[in-house]
Amino acid sequence: MTDETRSNTPCPQDKVVYDFERGEYICEETGEIIEDRVVDQGPEWRAFTPEEKEKRSRVGGPLNNTIHDRGLSTLIDWRDRDAMGRTLEPRKRLEALRWRKWQIRARIQTSIDRNLAQAMNELERIANNLGLPKSVKDEASSIYRRAVEKGLVRGRSIESVVAASIYTACRRMKVARTLDEIAAYTKANRKEVARGYRLLLKELQIDVPVTDARDYVTRIGAVLGVSGSAMKMAAEILEKAKSTGITAGKDPAGLAAAAIYIAALQNGERRTQKEIAQLAGVTEVTVRNRYKELIQELRIDIPQQ
Repeated sequence: MTDETRSNTPCPQDKVVYDFERGEYICEETGEIIEDRVVDQGPEWRAFTPEEKEKRSRVGGPLNNTIHDRGLSTLIDWRDRDAMGRTLEPRKRLEALRWRKWQIRARIQTSIDRNLAQAMNELERIANNLGLPKSVKDEASSIYRRAVEKGLVRGRSIESVVAASIYTACRRMKVARTLDEIAAYTKANRKEVARGYRLLLKELQIDVPVTDARDYVTRIGAVLGVSGSAMKMAAEILEKAKSTGITAGKDPAGLAAAAIYIAALQNGERRTQKEIAQLAGVTEVTVRNRYKELIQELRIDIPQQ
């Protein structure tokens, strides 16, 4: 049999095998490659029992804590287009509108569902305005859910408890945000958010690490536009100040602002106390007082301006 005749003769199905290492279908009889670069559509895991298969199977998207039902339900789109991207006819559009209404009612049935739906939208809005990462959003939503389960939201504004949950999550994840920054994006004032924060810590028994002034250095320095060497110098100043005990009882944001001001002066990157104070969310007087304390206690020499 010639090569030409062999290539034109179809291989028997029982002789075609799959090479897992190469991703190819090969004929055992002729050695011909029937198909190569085959994409394996199966799972990357193996299961040997039905229980193991059910446990390892993953279907659908991952759970999302920032959605009130964790993303388990389906969602009908509002674009009024079919699967081919064509605009729906008026009659079909009205029918789809009725589907959406019933679908929304099916997703939100109890008072807790309504509470979570409103709270998660509020959480997403505040977190996006603050530029918070997804890890903080997930932590904040988890804290809020625990508060709802324990009945802590009853009698309080949803917005203030959401803001308190976000602040708690920021403290736990060491993401530098102040109460004033968070309260600025809510109708609740700073006092209400602080009260909600203390309530969450007490009732949910949440452990929150002590805020370190160095957590604010990178954020303030990046917005201010100072160099990495200046931010490193500011962190070293705060470390020395902490070892001497002069940071106790002081506002971390104010200490970070003063350390950046000192580091910028020493590094030849002049910045005013006013612009640093605005970015840090503290007053100019606070920056000036912390500045004087740091240079006196640490005996820092400031170059003549």
